[in-house]
Amino acid sequence: MNTESTEIVHECQRCGACCRWEGDVCLTDADITAIADYLRMKEVDFINEYCHLQRNRRGLSLIDAPDGACIMLTKDNACRIQEVKPIQCRDFPFKWNFPGWEKRCPGAKCKNTPTS
Repeated sequence: MNTESTEIVHECQRCGACCRWEGDVCLTDADITAIADYLRMKEVDFINEYCHLQRNRRGLSLIDAPDGACIMLTKDNACRIQEVKPIQCRDFPFKWNFPGWEKRCPGAKCKNTPTS
């Protein structure tokens, strides 16, 4: 019996939509070290300038820009820290996402694939 399922394929368009969604950009210790080094800052200075305590109080997250976007999103929708972006950002949408994300992301395309 051959049926079809819908697979979401993601081809990033660099539109910045995912950088404007509400929620924390959680940082690991390795993220903090890599980003601070990339920005040529001491870790403590990076934390004081760009981080806040997560809502669940279990770690640090990047702060938001005044418009609610990620503080690292530039005016031309580029990531200021693309080369060392947090693991949470690198893993989207393949290791995490949320219901309906594919409707808000222009890089998501539905593809019907046969299954058996």
